[in-house]
Amino acid sequence: MSLSFKRRTLQGALLALGLIGTLSAYAQSELRIGYQKSSTLISLLKAQGTLEKSLAPQGINVSWHEFASGQPLLEALNVGNVDLSADVADTVPIFAQAAGADLTYFARETPSPSAQAIVVHDNSNLRSLVDLKGKKVAVTKAAGSHYLLIAALTKAGLKFSDIQPAYLTPADGRAAFENNRVDAWVTWEPFLTAAQQQLKTRTLADGKDLASYQRYYLTSTSYAKQNPQVLASVFAELVKAGNWLRANPTQAAKTLGPLWGNLAPQLVEQANARRSYQVETVSPGDLGEQQKIADAFFAAGLLPKKVNATDVHTWQPEARTASN
Repeated sequence: MSLSFKRRTLQGALLALGLIGTLSAYAQSELRIGYQKSSTLISLLKAQGTLEKSLAPQGINVSWHEFASGQPLLEALNVGNVDLSADVADTVPIFAQAAGADLTYFARETPSPSAQAIVVHDNSNLRSLVDLKGKKVAVTKAAGSHYLLIAALTKAGLKFSDIQPAYLTPADGRAAFENNRVDAWVTWEPFLTAAQQQLKTRTLADGKDLASYQRYYLTSTSYAKQNPQVLASVFAELVKAGNWLRANPTQAAKTLGPLWGNLAPQLVEQANARRSYQVETVSPGDLGEQQKIADAFFAAGLLPKKVNATDVHTWQPEARTASN
């Protein structure tokens, strides 16, 4: 056997090994999804296993990572610990932008203004938004309910500094409200309906004419550029999940109830009725209210700098790329 033949044989073997290694890496590729308990459509996909089936032909595995709220979820996205964020409130990307995150808006759920509200106890002497002055209000920092509170105070002629904010997670906010450690609570679904059904509450205001409450799905710009086919599959499954939920509200509620702390199906169905679950792509022209949110938080001293809400990337499935 000649030396040149041996060399060609060795080169072929190394090439084959390289290809095998590449195929193995591809087969073990993973989409890491961060979500919250209130991430309805992602929770349905996780429970039903439909996303794994959709991505299997691409050799993509899915791992699921739960977070208590949207802010730490986007922090994990920013540092590369997750690849895709399930829906977060419209306020959350603004805080991420202020922290220097390079975000791509992947998709959104269209407005659901009634899915968040400011509630007080039924026997409270607080009768209007003006009465919040000087009161202690539980709210989740950077959540959509945070902007609702700012917008409501502005409508009442108050500043954010006119109240005493208690920054609490939904679970801690519920406990503080239930035990009368705060005067009011600002929250979103399904926590809102649960409180309204299980406690004696009164609503001071919901998001109507104050905050449209859109929920956004996000990814890093680098992931969007490198994995357009993965995102196209996820987007298609989200649209299907939203359509299925609206067509099958009772069945969806039975699936979600155990995932949401064993909430009664009828309660879950009522909570879901306040959400649109209409999944669409995002264009820069859709971000007008995002700028209002950014300006409101900056004016309230809650952002370290002004934010240009349109200084982000958006993703379109037909383009199969991330673009400005």
